[in-house]
Amino acid sequence: MTEDSSTAEPLDIFVPPGAEGERLDRLLANTLPDRSRSFLKGLVEDGCLRTAGEQGGTIIEPSYRVKLGERFLLRIPVSIDPEPKGEDIPLDVIFEDNDLIVINKPPGLVVHPAPGNMTGTLVNALIAHCGDSLKGIGGVRRPGIVHRLDKGTSGIMVSAKTGPAHEGLTRQFSDHSIQRAYAAFVWGMPSPSHGTIEGNIGRSPRNRKKMAVLSQGGKTALTNYRTESAYAAGAASLVECRLETGRTHQIRVHLAEIGHAVIGDPVYGGGSTRARMLSLPPESSEIIAGLSRQALHAKLLGFEHPISGEVQQFEAALPDDLAALDHSLQGSGTLLKE
Repeated sequence: MTEDSSTAEPLDIFVPPGAEGERLDRLLANTLPDRSRSFLKGLVEDGCLRTAGEQGGTIIEPSYRVKLGERFLLRIPVSIDPEPKGEDIPLDVIFEDNDLIVINKPPGLVVHPAPGNMTGTLVNALIAHCGDSLKGIGGVRRPGIVHRLDKGTSGIMVSAKTGPAHEGLTRQFSDHSIQRAYAAFVWGMPSPSHGTIEGNIGRSPRNRKKMAVLSQGGKTALTNYRTESAYAAGAASLVECRLETGRTHQIRVHLAEIGHAVIGDPVYGGGSTRARMLSLPPESSEIIAGLSRQALHAKLLGFEHPISGEVQQFEAALPDDLAALDHSLQGSGTLLKE
């Protein structure tokens, strides 16, 4: 069986004696030696593995530590294309050298191919832009990718162009030494105006397609926030978030947890209710109604160049849709401006 083949029926994976405590992706690689670990890791992250049994749930963390006797079902979708093709998709390149590329991702662009989005992704654009140099870097389906932004989130991303650069950047993301700042437009006005949101994040027990703050389990997550501006008598605010960890949907989940969901994010409570829309100026409400994405932007990324060692920092201004929202809200009166 090769990586470009597929299985119609899920594969049964058992945790044998002596394997307890291993990472899930390592167990899969040991169980399926004809598949690469990076390929199997990608399947897990894409939601293709679940625990067996009537109460089985999807596991998307390749680092999950398995337990003796656990049984998993691994589905290898027929639609998976192990080698994404280059596509002529315009890139907003902020910086590029022989080792890495920094881009300003527009909203709506998916980062890497996955079932349902096999083409038209950032990976397809990078392959076309960088050529064959990306092959074999960080896995077949995610060449060069060291982190990602949600489809609806805009802003700065870095991607590796060489193996050593990929290793160096991955290490910095793993040890949380990367500087990351986000601009988030939220409903309401946080109180206190700044602080740290703590709460383990994991798959929601009520809806496996969502993440949630969990009282037990999950992974440690810390988000530092600071309210930069509050508008319309506190009906909406602009908040800067800086991450100390990098969990899936971390900012969206944490801000919703403290009662200030990101505007335009119906998944985590940021939908446009009638009361919310009436609390804002008509111009702002009209802009929000046309957003079709969460009002979240990765505005700053700083790291040590993995080859030269130079400390680098990049910034990206608000894209047009969020800049228009910011302008309209400022006209409603600013309560707080830091």
